[in-house]
Amino acid sequence: MSKEISYTIEEVSQLLKVSKLTIYDLIKKGELPVFRVGRQMRMDAADLDRYIKNQKSAQMPASAVPAPESHRTEMRESHNIVISGQDIVLDILGKQIEKCSPYKSLRSYSGSLNSLISLYNGDCDIVSLHMFDGDTGEYNLPYVKRILTGNRYIVLNLVARKAGLYVKKGNPLNITSWTDLSQPHITMINREKGSGARILLDEQLRIHNLSTQSIIGYEHEETNHLSVASAVATGKADVGVGIEKAAKMVGIDFVPLITERYDLVLLKTPENEALIRIVKEILSSSLFQTEINSLGDYDQSQTGSVIYETF
Repeated sequence: MSKEISYTIEEVSQLLKVSKLTIYDLIKKGELPVFRVGRQMRMDAADLDRYIKNQKSAQMPASAVPAPESHRTEMRESHNIVISGQDIVLDILGKQIEKCSPYKSLRSYSGSLNSLISLYNGDCDIVSLHMFDGDTGEYNLPYVKRILTGNRYIVLNLVARKAGLYVKKGNPLNITSWTDLSQPHITMINREKGSGARILLDEQLRIHNLSTQSIIGYEHEETNHLSVASAVATGKADVGVGIEKAAKMVGIDFVPLITERYDLVLLKTPENEALIRIVKEILSSSLFQTEINSLGDYDQSQTGSVIYETF
């Protein structure tokens, strides 16, 4: 196997000095080839060099490469939107949007906090959140109100789902609570900073007065629910934090500890009026709700409801 260099989308955007949305658009158009490692898209260095050389040989005018200031306007004209988050429900939402509108959906698999910051920076259009606030016991709104200060936005419920602990089949270590994580014979696998699961864990540790230093494996991270569940399944760790569906997919046990509200956030701008209307209609449609219901493990009792809206 050759040792060719490859880049993440983040690295490509930094090398070309454009936003990640520009890179996603070029990928969507087939101008930049990528391959996947799990859920992460990567690009061969040779393919990136070839793209740069082709642009030079074509002698494209400077206006052909959008400046950061004009980028979001051009994306609206080409009807491309970026949906950020990791749950499979977002893939279904993206397909439904494409079926009933001129929008083409691109996917970013960032965690909740990073997604919200991307929305603030104008790098995505729809973000999904599941961030627990230990002081209020509430999901998402405390973070949204702090980070989107000065913006108008709407928060819509997508689904609710169980969050808790992944444990080995039969739960041989009898792990049943957050406080069990500090036991010296238990090793955990963590999620990356900025993910909803990481925020949930950190808030629960704070509430229960547990130091991160008391948790063996706290510094070992994976970037999605399936990777954490697989680490437990293969014996790499005894426990991890995540959602119920991933546990069932890899065949391990799950200890439910909280029901989390999984919401969508969109900025309320004149350009987004049509998109907000379309998303509302899809979430309330029987077709969308039937497809989500077929997946199992999701609570749709609030799906489509407006959780919060600025005016």
